[in-house]
Amino acid sequence: MAMSQTEMHAAESVPESAVSTRNISKNYGDVEALRDLSLEFPRGQLTSLLGPSGCGKTTLLKIIAGLLEPTSGEVEVNGKTVTGPGPDRAFVFQDFALLPWASVIRNVSFGLEMRGVAKSEREDIAERYIREVGLAGFEHSYPHELSGGMRQRVGLARALSVDAQVLLMDEPFSAVDEQTRRKFQEDLLHLVQNENKTFIFVTHSIEEAVYVSDQIAILLPRPSRVHEIIRPSGFREKGVDNIRRDPEYLDIVDEIWASLRTYVE
Repeated sequence: MAMSQTEMHAAESVPESAVSTRNISKNYGDVEALRDLSLEFPRGQLTSLLGPSGCGKTTLLKIIAGLLEPTSGEVEVNGKTVTGPGPDRAFVFQDFALLPWASVIRNVSFGLEMRGVAKSEREDIAERYIREVGLAGFEHSYPHELSGGMRQRVGLARALSVDAQVLLMDEPFSAVDEQTRRKFQEDLLHLVQNENKTFIFVTHSIEEAVYVSDQIAILLPRPSRVHEIIRPSGFREKGVDNIRRDPEYLDIVDEIWASLRTYVE
């Protein structure tokens, strides 16, 4: 497949892969969701899965998480074949998936509790990530006392606290208002830069994908396969505040829309 012009100078500097999907197919009865899908996810970077509704983005994410078994093909994380969920991966759900009866600090430390980490140690770790996502002072609040954006921050802190090397994010910002979403996007860019983890991010938003991603995998409608890989990294050194005004950012958004509009009903 020929490279897009937006891959340009970035193509030669792609780091090694933390996650590899090899010839992944997934059938639901007679419905073929994924067909021979192969994709590399660079270590320490954020890859967005972007495509029309129903193109298999979440299915692929769940296969990588080990929550779904592929019909054929395999997933490798750090060179090891995925056979189910594991501590090397953490999932940030669209609907928060918090424990309603537990405080923020208990929710954030829950994964560590399940691993048998001592209470004092897991609470120290949880407090660090509660601060990291901007929720200091809410450690003892309960989910029903928080806004939707704050609950999503709890879910993100929980995923970070288990120190998984791969974070899987299924449209994590879709349930919040536009102002909160933009702040989340900025925070996510800082996390990618500072946490040295591999992020795999499902979104329906072209603008969001271009804004937060080191790599964008455009998926075709069912049966899904990779249509194009775009690495929109040329403008990132200009800083978070300038990305959306950069002509290259706007050009890449337009290029992706031109590629996808044929498949949008």
